[in-house]
Amino acid sequence: MTVDAHHHVWDLSVRDQDWIPQHSPIRRDFTVADLGPEARAAGVDRTVLVQTVTVAEETPELLALADAHDLVAGVVGWTDLTRPDVADELARLRALPGGARLKGIRHQVQGEPDPEWLLRPDVLRGLTAVAEAGLVYDLVVLPHQLPACAKAAARLPRLTFVLDHLGKPPIASGALDPWAADLRALAGLPNTVAKLSGLVTEADPAAWTLDDLRPYAETALEAFGPGRLMFGSDWPVCTLAAPYGDVVEATRQLTAGLGESERTQILEGTATRVYRL
Repeated sequence: MTVDAHHHVWDLSVRDQDWIPQHSPIRRDFTVADLGPEARAAGVDRTVLVQTVTVAEETPELLALADAHDLVAGVVGWTDLTRPDVADELARLRALPGGARLKGIRHQVQGEPDPEWLLRPDVLRGLTAVAEAGLVYDLVVLPHQLPACAKAAARLPRLTFVLDHLGKPPIASGALDPWAADLRALAGLPNTVAKLSGLVTEADPAAWTLDDLRPYAETALEAFGPGRLMFGSDWPVCTLAAPYGDVVEATRQLTAGLGESERTQILEGTATRVYRL
């Protein structure tokens, strides 16, 4: 069995996804019902549904979807970490239909101009509330923001930080440093884990190969170990570079040299434990 620890859905008639270019092939609706057959065909039996926009109304919608679909075992939602009543808001979300499947919170830190946004006092206060609620925090950041991630994780040892997409390494250019050094520094903190997700779209979407991805996956495996790595498809964004099944298969190929128990951790165990699925 495989857990897909990172995918999205959206309905453009409900809310625009303004980060999607106007003529992009993913500027259309994507639903859990669309993903279901592809997930089953790829041997994926559970998923984690992740927020896309910083809009308060989205998280209750994602929780309702999780409540209605057995495939979705967990949700990473959004709330404003800087609001003074963030603890109350997290409690409100968990009381909604599907609220038991709220497993984490995420913010589009990659879009924040301040590279140390995570270290602002109001943000740290909000992150503390996330930890106290028993939730994890997903990091969607760019490589230059990784040092701030490590500082935040060091200040909040009771909060588990989950690095999405390995921090978006520069795969298309083939460069490893300084990304690799900063990734290792983050991995040196025991309350951090990472997702093997979003790699095909950081490579050349039209011409990527497993050999392009391998140095980055191997760096992450060396840094975090299989017990702190998990697979995520980043569907439907991944379809810009590859069909869903190909992305799942790429991760299986990248981990083919590991022992069975180590592969199981990456493909199922880490996500199940970290997100309490």
